[in-house]
Amino acid sequence: MVKMSSLQAKDVVNVADGKRLGHIGDFEISLSTGKIESIVIPGEGKMLGFKRDSEIVIPWSQIVKIGSDVILIRKSDMLEKATAEEA
Repeated sequence: MVKMSSLQAKDVVNVADGKRLGHIGDFEISLSTGKIESIVIPGEGKMLGFKRDSEIVIPWSQIVKIGSDVILIRKSDMLEKATAEEA
Protein backbone atom coordinates (compact mmCIF):
# COMPACT_ATOMS: atom_id res chain seq x y z
CA MET A 1 0.00 0.00 0.00
CA VAL A 2 1.18 3.54 -0.77
CA LYS A 3 0.46 6.70 1.20
CA MET A 4 -0.65 9.82 -0.67
CA SER A 5 2.07 11.83 1.05
CA SER A 6 4.73 9.54 -0.42
CA LEU A 7 3.25 10.01 -3.90
CA GLN A 8 3.32 13.79 -3.46
CA ALA A 9 7.06 13.70 -2.75
CA LYS A 10 7.90 12.12 -6.12
CA ASP A 11 8.76 14.02 -9.32
CA VAL A 12 6.27 13.59 -12.16
CA VAL A 13 7.93 13.13 -15.57
CA ASN A 14 6.26 12.88 -18.98
CA VAL A 15 7.89 10.01 -20.90
CA ALA A 16 6.54 11.41 -24.19
CA ASP A 17 8.98 14.34 -24.07
CA GLY A 18 11.12 13.78 -20.94
CA LYS A 19 9.82 16.96 -19.29
CA ARG A 20 9.66 17.19 -15.50
CA LEU A 21 6.20 18.49 -14.63
CA GLY A 22 6.62 18.97 -10.88
CA HIS A 23 5.04 17.31 -7.86
CA ILE A 24 1.47 16.22 -7.21
CA GLY A 25 -0.47 18.95 -5.48
CA ASP A 26 -3.86 17.28 -5.30
CA PHE A 27 -5.88 14.23 -6.27
CA GLU A 28 -9.32 13.92 -7.84
CA ILE A 29 -11.15 11.01 -6.21
CA SER A 30 -14.44 9.47 -7.32
CA LEU A 31 -16.91 9.63 -4.44
CA SER A 32 -18.86 6.66 -5.79
CA THR A 33 -15.89 4.28 -6.16
CA GLY A 34 -13.30 5.81 -3.81
CA LYS A 35 -10.65 5.47 -6.53
CA ILE A 36 -8.21 8.14 -7.66
CA GLU A 37 -9.43 9.47 -11.02
CA SER A 38 -6.56 11.88 -11.70
CA ILE A 39 -3.59 13.66 -10.21
CA VAL A 40 -3.24 17.44 -10.27
CA ILE A 41 0.07 19.23 -10.63
CA PRO A 42 -0.17 22.89 -9.66
CA GLY A 43 1.01 25.51 -12.11
CA GLU A 44 3.68 28.01 -11.25
CA GLY A 45 2.66 30.95 -9.12
CA LYS A 46 1.73 31.70 -5.56
CA MET A 47 0.30 29.10 -3.21
CA LEU A 48 -2.37 28.97 -0.50
CA GLY A 49 -5.31 30.02 -2.63
CA PHE A 50 -3.67 33.02 -4.22
CA LYS A 51 -2.94 33.51 -7.92
CA ARG A 52 -1.87 30.31 -9.60
CA ASP A 53 -1.28 29.65 -13.28
CA SER A 54 -2.97 26.73 -14.99
CA GLU A 55 -2.68 23.38 -13.34
CA ILE A 56 -2.03 20.10 -15.11
CA VAL A 57 -4.64 17.38 -14.63
CA ILE A 58 -3.44 13.89 -15.50
CA PRO A 59 -5.91 11.00 -15.63
CA TRP A 60 -4.81 8.00 -13.57
CA SER A 61 -4.91 5.88 -16.75
CA GLN A 62 -1.97 7.90 -18.14
CA ILE A 63 0.37 6.86 -15.33
CA VAL A 64 2.92 4.45 -16.79
CA LYS A 65 5.00 3.59 -13.71
CA ILE A 66 5.36 4.66 -10.10
CA GLY A 67 8.98 4.26 -9.09
CA SER A 68 10.87 4.86 -5.86
CA ASP A 69 11.49 8.54 -6.61
CA VAL A 70 9.56 9.35 -9.80
CA ILE A 71 6.12 8.93 -11.35
CA LEU A 72 6.24 8.38 -15.11
CA ILE A 73 3.24 9.51 -17.13
CA ARG A 74 2.47 9.47 -20.85
CA LYS A 75 0.63 12.62 -21.89
CA SER A 76 1.27 13.09 -25.60
CA ASP A 77 -1.18 16.00 -25.99
CA MET A 78 1.21 18.12 -23.89
CA LEU A 79 3.94 17.41 -26.47
CA GLU A 80 1.61 18.36 -29.33
CA LYS A 81 0.57 21.57 -27.53
CA ALA A 82 4.20 22.58 -26.88
CA THR A 83 5.14 21.92 -30.51
CA ALA A 84 2.21 24.05 -31.74
CA GLU A 85 3.19 26.92 -29.40
CA GLU A 86 6.78 26.87 -30.68
CA ALA A 87 5.64 27.18 -34.31
